[in-house]
Amino acid sequence: MFSYFEHLVDPYGPYEQTDTPPRALWPFLKQFVRPFRRVFAVTAALSVVAAFSDVALIWYVGRLVDLLSQNGPQVVWSVYGREMLMVAAAVLILRPLLLVTNVALLHNTILPNFGTMIRWRAHAHVIRQPVGWFESDFAGRIANRIMQTPPAAGDAVFQTFDAMAFASVTVVGAGIMLAEADPRLLVPLVVWFLLYAALVNWTVRRAGPASKASSDARSAVTGRVVDAYTNIHSVKLFAHHDRELAYAKEAIEHARSTFAREMRIVTKMDLALTALNGGLIVGVTGWALVLWYQGQATVGTVAAATALVPRLNNMTYWIMWAFTALVQALGVVAEGMETITQPIGLVDKPGAKPLEFRDGLIEFDGVSHHYGRGAGGLQVLSLTVHPGEKIGLVGRSGAGKSTLVKLLLRFYDAEDGVIRIDGQDISGVTQDSLRRHIGMVQQDSSLMHRSVRDNLMYGRPDATEAQMIEAARRAEAHDFILTLEDPEGRRGYDAHVGERGVKLSGGQRQRVALARVILKDAPILVLDEATSALDSEAEAAIQHALSGVMQGKTVIAIAHRLSTIAAMDRIVVLEGGHIAEQGTHAQLLALNGLYARFWARQSGGFIGLEEAAE
Repeated sequence: MFSYFEHLVDPYGPYEQTDTPPRALWPFLKQFVRPFRRVFAVTAALSVVAAFSDVALIWYVGRLVDLLSQNGPQVVWSVYGREMLMVAAAVLILRPLLLVTNVALLHNTILPNFGTMIRWRAHAHVIRQPVGWFESDFAGRIANRIMQTPPAAGDAVFQTFDAMAFASVTVVGAGIMLAEADPRLLVPLVVWFLLYAALVNWTVRRAGPASKASSDARSAVTGRVVDAYTNIHSVKLFAHHDRELAYAKEAIEHARSTFAREMRIVTKMDLALTALNGGLIVGVTGWALVLWYQGQATVGTVAAATALVPRLNNMTYWIMWAFTALVQALGVVAEGMETITQPIGLVDKPGAKPLEFRDGLIEFDGVSHHYGRGAGGLQVLSLTVHPGEKIGLVGRSGAGKSTLVKLLLRFYDAEDGVIRIDGQDISGVTQDSLRRHIGMVQQDSSLMHRSVRDNLMYGRPDATEAQMIEAARRAEAHDFILTLEDPEGRRGYDAHVGERGVKLSGGQRQRVALARVILKDAPILVLDEATSALDSEAEAAIQHALSGVMQGKTVIAIAHRLSTIAAMDRIVVLEGGHIAEQGTHAQLLALNGLYARFWARQSGGFIGLEEAAE
């Protein structure tokens, strides 16, 4: 039974992806409601039936009281016995079936799958965002919004069916029952309902913004805390334990104060509701007693009214809390939408085709990029890297080296100019096909919190075990990998490396990253300080391995340690986003310009950062 209800809707089913999801609340939710529309319709109908059945039971209690007070036992059984047996059968069989089906649809179909669908699609959307988008926010806050929005949306749906539909039908049913007994009994119910509706409106108008502010504050706390945990080495290194506590406390206190303001609204609502319900109990029950005293109502009417009013009283608390929970949930969804509905900032052009790699000719034609700031980055740079050529990029920090590489990988679109590979504008090919042809090792190569094997196979998922091990050997990583063991007892290639690879030394991380790129075997190779984390002996070994890997590839290598690129076919010196010099190592030394000064002033093979523009 459970499996049937759990698989009524596939949360991972195909859907039409969009680069610009709806930014308004209801259009946003509507796209997720569509696959559930039949389930929602049946659930709504069952909620209505369940609510009417509860009111009908109270009405039938009143009828029984009248039947028993007006007739003897023999008459009641002989005349109404079959009726009572049918009601008993409905209560024992039909009503449980309806309620169980309703609960199963809510708990086993809607709640697990609705939130899962939102989380899956939200993650699928967010992971398509460009690198620059992630660089502008806390990873913790992004993840928090991905995690908290789906259950909040599920809660909103649950409260709508479990409380809103049930409550509205109960109130309508109560009104019908009281009107049938005596229309005058509707007066206190109508007055109460109008005041109750006004209180709900007051609560909703205030609780929504308060809930959104509270949710936003909680996300800020998560962002700050995760930021501290992610950079725990810096926290410990600079002995800023107390500083981080103070930084977190500021956000935590803001979250506490926003939540306190939200709870003030709830307390005011509860006080007003208590007063209203007191009036409802006295009004309906008292009025029924007056009518009975005047001979205008039966004992059954008084009994039904007396049983109904406490139920309405209890239900109103539930409904108000449900309303509040609904509004709070929608507030959380609205806060999460600030992240998960942002348009994709960098997309494939309509009709984009895969990159047709032929030789590996790379052309930067008048490329400018300043990250929207109007300064920094690259300024009208033109550079051609011939097929199979190996060039080194040199320059001070901020000269534009990393920007050039990021634009080649299309982590950003150039603000001006064109970048071509084998004559194809990279802005017109698919991003995935472009990056599949480029292998890159960064200065700070972070690894996935997975096994060594998973990290290596990330470079080429279809590689064999032998190919993976050979790549690790070529990167001088195989021997140390075999000695690894994680806290769970996993060894060697099965050992997990920790978040960002923190359980490995810097040199070990770099070797695994090198092995991953060796396994990928892409025709274009980008090295961004690829051996900077290695000692001299390991660097020599890796450089030897890289010399083999670079054969037949187009290579761009960024280096501050000039000895690592001295043997390149050509060295390009960047300064202020321009090409200041280019040539072989010998030619640039003979030129006696920037490169020659870098070479003369380097200490241990690194560019001397102390020399300012002269």
